[in-house]
Amino acid sequence: MMPHSDLPLPAAWFDLGCRRCPRLARFLDEVRGRHPAYHAAPVPPFGAREARLLVVGLAPGLHGANATGRPFTGDHAGILLYETLYDYGFGSQPISRARDDGLQMIGCRITNAVKCLPPENKPTGAETRQCNSYLRAELADLDAGAVVLALGRLAHGAVLTALGLKQKDYPFAHGAGHVLPGGPRLLDSYHCSRYNTQTRRLTTEMFRAVVGQARDWVAAA
Repeated sequence: MMPHSDLPLPAAWFDLGCRRCPRLARFLDEVRGRHPAYHAAPVPPFGAREARLLVVGLAPGLHGANATGRPFTGDHAGILLYETLYDYGFGSQPISRARDDGLQMIGCRITNAVKCLPPENKPTGAETRQCNSYLRAELADLDAGAVVLALGRLAHGAVLTALGLKQKDYPFAHGAGHVLPGGPRLLDSYHCSRYNTQTRRLTTEMFRAVVGQARDWVAAA
């Protein structure tokens, strides 16, 4: 697989000018006023246009993706994510510093269920549903043999909603794998947030095991 990143995105996947959610649009305006150098806009997916692994997070962090314009870049959550993706052959370097750092993803793309920074890192259910069409379009473009890695229960739920599937039929659990009808496999992990890693709810070994499983499924497809 060849590395690709920062390729033009299909309009159905992402809209930099999206203001569908009034609360989020107002909040981004406020953040842009306080931090003029920040991206402070919807954050696009990052990585391979033809991805075999799609990593789905929840939403941009205030001083991370919202600042840099790249998912999981600039905050604690990205440290374990990018290092592990690199170790398993999905990235060209183990650290994501900035959008112009030369990092390329290899057969992998990283996206969020909600593309805009929410207040207190908590999007409402309505906001998650409003943004779901973008995720639905990304998932529709995946090959049937692709793997979706959902980081956390809310990302897991957003994936199922986008695919028109019922949550009760595919319960979330760390390390759980789900074969989805006519589509990609879904693999669950606890989110690699600072809270989860510092409390050891998610250890490096636990996360490596999940990404290793994703790599094996991708290789076997």
